[in-house]
Amino acid sequence: MTPQHDPSSRAQGDSSQRFVRAARTEDVDDIVRIQVAAWRAAYGPRLPAEVLAEMTGEEAGRRFHEQWTAAIGNPPTSRHRLLVATDTEEPVGGAQGPGRVRRITVGFAALGPGQDPDLWPATDAELYALHVDPAHAGTGHGSRLLNAAVDHLVDDGFRTVHLWVAEEGDPLRAFVERSGWRPDGAHREVDAGGLLPMVRLHAAIAADAPPSAPPA
Repeated sequence: MTPQHDPSSRAQGDSSQRFVRAARTEDVDDIVRIQVAAWRAAYGPRLPAEVLAEMTGEEAGRRFHEQWTAAIGNPPTSRHRLLVATDTEEPVGGAQGPGRVRRITVGFAALGPGQDPDLWPATDAELYALHVDPAHAGTGHGSRLLNAAVDHLVDDGFRTVHLWVAEEGDPLRAFVERSGWRPDGAHREVDAGGLLPMVRLHAAIAADAPPSAPPA
């Protein structure tokens, strides 16, 4: 099944106020902040406190900062992309006037060639990350990011896209499955203070690609 998305949101989104663009170096602090907040919201209820603290603490934040800075300044290939969703924010109290409204980064997506050994990186893509600031959840930014990511992947010649999610209780899994993504049969376990089962989802994105369907 080809993932359902709105073609009108291609690359720049569907609103002059809310849109998606390529990440810039000045976005890295916000990207790290969003990643940490999203991980705490998604995994906090299921992981031991000490594990969550290690995953989202200062040392992890420094690693994330280095990772995303390199992704912007020195990506492995031209098909590796980092996108951000933006919105506007008014000052506290709603004061109006020129220059008072500022643009903020509220989500990001990282994408590129598939990394698993059973995928063919020429045509199989992977969505490495997709996170929205929990404070801005439910306002369409996740859909705009997913739409823009798929558009870029199609332009780059990919035919399918894959994504690893927690097998149970992962909001990202529920979100993409509503757009037609399905498990492709691959599983793994991540050591997170106990084994966390993961499942890989996939979707066909090329017009003539085989439909995504649960494995027989």
